[in-house]
Amino acid sequence: MTYIPAYLKTYPNMDTSSPIHLSQNRLYHGFRPHRHDFLEFSYVIDGQGSETINDVRHEMLPGTFTFVLPYQVHELFTEPGSTLVLYNCNFSMDVLMPSGHEEALMDLIGEDALPSFIHMQGRDKEKMNDLIADMYKEYKGNEPWRETMLQIRLKEILACFDRCRRKTAPAPVAASSGLTKSGATIWPVIQYIHGNYREELALSELAARFSISASRLSELIKQTTGQTFVHFLNDLRLRHACSLLVSTDMSVADIALEAGYGSYKTFSRLFREAKGLVPRDYRKKKQQASAQTKR
Repeated sequence: MTYIPAYLKTYPNMDTSSPIHLSQNRLYHGFRPHRHDFLEFSYVIDGQGSETINDVRHEMLPGTFTFVLPYQVHELFTEPGSTLVLYNCNFSMDVLMPSGHEEALMDLIGEDALPSFIHMQGRDKEKMNDLIADMYKEYKGNEPWRETMLQIRLKEILACFDRCRRKTAPAPVAASSGLTKSGATIWPVIQYIHGNYREELALSELAARFSISASRLSELIKQTTGQTFVHFLNDLRLRHACSLLVSTDMSVADIALEAGYGSYKTFSRLFREAKGLVPRDYRKKKQQASAQTKR
């Protein structure tokens, strides 16, 4: 029998204007193998265990920070007799998109030569403890500018993690503009799609941009994301549409255009196939659920 890891496609707050979810968890028996198409960091505050990411295992102990990329299969193990206590933060790749003159944190995703985890100690560990505790307090609160502060804290946490791992890791080799046969530099393509999915995108144009055949690029996207190029593109567009339906009062027709669909009819059909509801009913359902939560 072929073993297939769980594929987690949703997390709380995913369809909001601030797609960030931070939780504190206690794992008594680890967590099953899974993958997802969003980003995640974890930070251990107590207990001992280990984690595998694409079959590479590392220890988890207080101060371990792990940055999991989309589509990577990972599994957590709790040491017998211990309880692994850790923060988990799920967030959309869109959160890392640069705005204005801001440095592009999207570069974190393409750093294949750098480790995906680090065991923090001393002042680095103390600083990370404070940053994540402050972010968690902000997440649980309802202060003005909450969403802005969460994004600031998330970016600061990721920047601190990257600084720490660069202290001990060798400098990464600069990636070429094309794609190798191994697909090691597929991330520039994934990043480009994430940044431009609202525009007209064709596989042939992407292939020409990244100097690779369309058939090879199609194969690499399927290997990395588990989806065809068309399904991957539509998934990103529909997620953006869901966020707009929940967080704005834009008309459905305008949202269809904003999400990259030139045809409202096509948008409505694809949305209904993916969500089981037409866009207007989806918006109404989410608004009712939000109203009940606030009572």
